[in-house]
Amino acid sequence: MLEFFFRHYEPWVDRFVFFDDGSTDGTLELLRSKQNVEVRAFHRIRPDSFSLSAQAVRNNCWKESRGRADWVIVTDVDEHLYHPRLKSYLRDCKRRGITCIPALGFDMVTDSLPSPHEHLARTRTLGAPSHGYSKLRVFDPNAIEKTNFGIGGHVAFPSGQCVLPERDELLLLHYKQLGADYVVPRNAALGKRLGKRDIRNHWGIQFFYDLPKYQRHVDELKRKLVNVTDSNYCPWRDHREPRWWRQSRFTAFLNRIRMSLASWLWWLPRGIFR
Repeated sequence: MLEFFFRHYEPWVDRFVFFDDGSTDGTLELLRSKQNVEVRAFHRIRPDSFSLSAQAVRNNCWKESRGRADWVIVTDVDEHLYHPRLKSYLRDCKRRGITCIPALGFDMVTDSLPSPHEHLARTRTLGAPSHGYSKLRVFDPNAIEKTNFGIGGHVAFPSGQCVLPERDELLLLHYKQLGADYVVPRNAALGKRLGKRDIRNHWGIQFFYDLPKYQRHVDELKRKLVNVTDSNYCPWRDHREPRWWRQSRFTAFLNRIRMSLASWLWWLPRGIFR
């Protein structure tokens, strides 16, 4: 996925920081061959949970960019931010005082792994609108105090000077469903990273899909596919999935309390709620 990732992001991102979780497949050699890439070790601050450890990284890694960057992107390698005029869109958002740009999520689907030289956002453009993949991935580090990402980054409750765009134009294309030959063994490998707490809380449950269940999941997605580059498709109007950043203040407040309570409960001794 790294070749696809760099092909998409290198034209407009100045600096990359990767957190490595013990790669042994040539990833480190590729990353270290690039001058604008820094590689850091991913430390599991919660030994029994990959998800909670990753949540801590997402909520803190970007803070060193204050005073150094116009925008920060916190993302996974298979997530591509998309807008038909992305660079000019970000410049316009900066000019208008926008500081926080959540992206409408799409679960992109292909029947087989794309060829190595493709630019996925141009050649693989069919995706199913997804509220779970609608995430905060780009924001102004000088205006945001805390991101308060939830597990997997699927929601966020940023604090500070949070100014949203009037309409949602930015898309997040999640390139995960790239054919059973790729996804099923990949899921099995990712499932091995999960800790006992992840499994107990069903975080990453999709990593344990067998082939028939994966195919049923993809068949369901295919019934919802849209072409995200179609000029007649207006995401702010046609993406009908719920958007956590457009909730009422009361609903957002309740969700923050729920998330905070859940995070607090993970610290309690295991035997208390038996």
